[in-house]
Amino acid sequence: MRDREAAPLEAALRTAVRGEVAFDAGARALTTMDASNYRRVPLGVVAPRDTEDVAAALEVCREHGVPVVPRGGGTSIAGQATGTGVVLDLTRHMNRLLSLDAEARTAVVQPGLVLDRLQEAAAPHGLRFGPDPSTHGRCTLGGMIGNNSCGSHSVAWGTTADNVRTLEVLTARGARLRPGRGWAGAPDGLRELAGSRLELLRTGFATDLPRRISGYALDALLPERGADVARSFCGSEGTLGVLTEATVRLVEAPRAVALAVLGYADETAAAQAAPGLLPHRPLTVEGMATDLVPSAGGLPRGGAWLFVETGGANGTEARARAERIVRAADALEALVVTDPAARRTLWRIREDAAGTATRMPDGTEAWPGWEDCAVPPARLGAYLRDFRRLLAAHGLRGVPYGHFGDGCVHVRIDFDLLTEPGVARYRRFSEELAGLVTSYGGSLSGEHGDGMARAELLERMYGAEAVRLFERAKGVWDPDGLLNPGVLVRPAPLDANLRFAPLPREPVDVEFGYPGDNGDFRAAVRRCVGVAKCRTTTAAGSEVMCPSFRVTGEEAHSTRGRARLLHEMLAGEVITDGWRSEEVRDALDLCLSCKGCRTDCPVGVDMATYKAEFLHHHYQGRRRPAAHYSLGRLPEWLRAVDRTRLARVVNALAAVRPAAALGKRIAGVAPERAIPRLAPTSFTREWERRPPRALHPEGVRRPEGEGHPDEAAHPEGGGHPDGGRAVVLWPDTFTEYLSPSVGLSAVRVLEAAGLTVTLPPVLPPGGPRIADGRTAGLRGALAVLAAGRRRGRVCCGLTYLSTGQLDRARTVLRRTLGLMEPVLDAGLPVVVLEPSCGAALRSDLPELLPGDPRAGRLAAAVVTLAEALERHAPGWTPPRLDRPVAGQTHCHQHAVLGDAAERRLRGAAGLTGDLSGGCCGLAGDFGFQPGHQEVSVACAEEQLLPAVRAAGEDAVLLADGYSCRTQLDQLAGKRAQHLAEVLAEALDRDEGKD
Repeated sequence: MRDREAAPLEAALRTAVRGEVAFDAGARALTTMDASNYRRVPLGVVAPRDTEDVAAALEVCREHGVPVVPRGGGTSIAGQATGTGVVLDLTRHMNRLLSLDAEARTAVVQPGLVLDRLQEAAAPHGLRFGPDPSTHGRCTLGGMIGNNSCGSHSVAWGTTADNVRTLEVLTARGARLRPGRGWAGAPDGLRELAGSRLELLRTGFATDLPRRISGYALDALLPERGADVARSFCGSEGTLGVLTEATVRLVEAPRAVALAVLGYADETAAAQAAPGLLPHRPLTVEGMATDLVPSAGGLPRGGAWLFVETGGANGTEARARAERIVRAADALEALVVTDPAARRTLWRIREDAAGTATRMPDGTEAWPGWEDCAVPPARLGAYLRDFRRLLAAHGLRGVPYGHFGDGCVHVRIDFDLLTEPGVARYRRFSEELAGLVTSYGGSLSGEHGDGMARAELLERMYGAEAVRLFERAKGVWDPDGLLNPGVLVRPAPLDANLRFAPLPREPVDVEFGYPGDNGDFRAAVRRCVGVAKCRTTTAAGSEVMCPSFRVTGEEAHSTRGRARLLHEMLAGEVITDGWRSEEVRDALDLCLSCKGCRTDCPVGVDMATYKAEFLHHHYQGRRRPAAHYSLGRLPEWLRAVDRTRLARVVNALAAVRPAAALGKRIAGVAPERAIPRLAPTSFTREWERRPPRALHPEGVRRPEGEGHPDEAAHPEGGGHPDGGRAVVLWPDTFTEYLSPSVGLSAVRVLEAAGLTVTLPPVLPPGGPRIADGRTAGLRGALAVLAAGRRRGRVCCGLTYLSTGQLDRARTVLRRTLGLMEPVLDAGLPVVVLEPSCGAALRSDLPELLPGDPRAGRLAAAVVTLAEALERHAPGWTPPRLDRPVAGQTHCHQHAVLGDAAERRLRGAAGLTGDLSGGCCGLAGDFGFQPGHQEVSVACAEEQLLPAVRAAGEDAVLLADGYSCRTQLDQLAGKRAQHLAEVLAEALDRDEGKD
């Protein structure tokens, strides 16, 4: 059906369905892909409100002869959550926990309920749902039932099918069924079909394979297995009926858990050891190779590990069971972990593997497709050896990991899916691997379903007779072939509908360097494989990604959704206007540029950079929003105000409501926002009022008149015998014009630590230089630093970057690099107080100017206040405050700079407790732009504001970011401080006591 022919269908659906009906390019683009290699373009998307809406949508689609695909979290890895007809988004409204019976240990759920929400509701009763895929924070119960998902704890609690009691299902022809045991809810003809093929059902389906997920579970219909229609429906991948409700079994959760980490030479040795641990009844037996572990520090010696979890009534019992497993295991080395935080850290490595495995250690792309084959656990070691040989024979690489206790192996392989020869090799390898798996008595799918990736090869596993039986079963449930055609039965070829096919053949001209993707924006966008960690509704610990999705719940405002839109923009089939796309612009509009995805996304998607890139092209040669000229060029406006000494006048006008309203309207600032007050005197002017300071050639301040030691005695950039060193304090725009107290406090702290502080200079004409323009050595550099009282207008370009004014950003940054040359030549550290500015210098600068070696040198010189104290004043002890803290770690600090040094500094100062994660919601100019107020406030309400409200009166409110402090001031009436201010006040207090 062509797009124009979809109009009658759309009109009929809008009349019949109370939920949302979307046939626009944006909605369609968001659902072209799941977490697989496949792409199918739907006609439209329907978000039904309830069962009646599902029935109405099915009736309309049946009348129009249009296929229907049910979709949950869209994390399917075999392509079964994509389709060419109407996609039913069951997560928007049909996402509730309907009831939970703790005594009966059951729960009634809707298909769009995310697994973690069920776990949270069951936990107070000491219960949980047994299966737990690594995507538990965003996968839905409906999707788990559709794929018969398993997860890490399947050795203890089985697959989803093992934990389903009854289902409520709508067939494509509108029949409402309630599948269960004893032929309950069977469609007409199913019992007769099964009865006619009892011998095949008994002999053609392996019953001793824990992870047999491929095909239809028709053997569950055998009388000796209870004629369980619900169980046979599990794993049908949306091809038999649309699930509208399910009653599931809950299990008792262990009161205490311990984790034994066992080290082995490689994953084959680990796989061989796994079956021997099963008699000890562990909760998990998970395998992980070293190539998937970012840092093996703290793990036992080995090239691969088994993560074996044990439970108990208390910590002592759980640990004792883990230690018994360690004694029974033939491991190189072992470790037992009971601390909950340490266990979470290790499990995060395992859960993120579906994403991290998409990049080989050398950065090469790797893909799913043969993601979860399973063999009998006792044969897993031998299978892995043969699997490695097959990879080598085809010149392919992959790193196996997964559920070794159940014989299920996950792997991403460096297939070339971009060229015809590469795709042909993918097909040959797939056919040979299917033969290898079946020769071991295995299943082509051990967890994620067949979809379009493996369904074509099911005959190799089951034989032609069983596959024909699958087709007949499909005909009983769905005679018209309306539900998810091309999946499981009568499948599309495994090398058709690949999502890479429509992308441009040649690289796209872009502004950033994209160093992790060899400068190729197409590869950068391909990073998103769809595992959808960005769709979690609660941030874990200090994680940030993705604040806009958490407060809106809309796919378009997730990192994955935006990446999908960019993919379709490059493909040009659904989104046809390229960089001018309004769909992409609107989705990026609520991106806070928090950079959380850069760190929290398992594959390192950097949507803040993609957004800046898009905005640059989108507005090139066109008029921009007013906020881009006001807030986007904030450094220029603030510099002009400072130069004309009009800060007090501006503040006075901002206090007059009509004048402020007019100013905000002209500047494109949200009317709900108060205009921040400017500092009457800038930080630099305050600095220049200080008395001159003598500098050593090594960069150490001495009292006036004291002689300098021989320069040759100390190398360039070296320190003084008493440990001091010069540091350059970066006068960022926010510190300079809005909160100079932060800069002055930092100077106080740095000097108390024995460091000499200076600011970036403007090189005076005729200053000490050599022929190639570099400063003449360290003595010359320091002479420049000491000479004159004028300082340079250095700028990190943050506001230009965030608004996509990349030409202007490049000009500003090149000028800054010129001013910073003497600092770079002297090898001095550059202390940046504002986290967003530090992140811009550390990451955006070298990526925007990849050909300028000075960019990398400045990026490497950037340190935070805590890093400067830790590295260059290691003997200094901060003043003790012995008070609790509340506040927030800046999102850019978390994503780019890291906060380990800050944590250690706070600990040394007796500042106890953790800062909240997430994003404050102001995010530079984001919260000041019209239309963003609701999302901005909601982001703040997620973690920051509740943490501050819950803090005691003696708590220190910390927020190193100016935006975070402003958000707290404007929304909570609370004054937060930079860590430098807190330490400086303590120094002054202690000095006063002396």
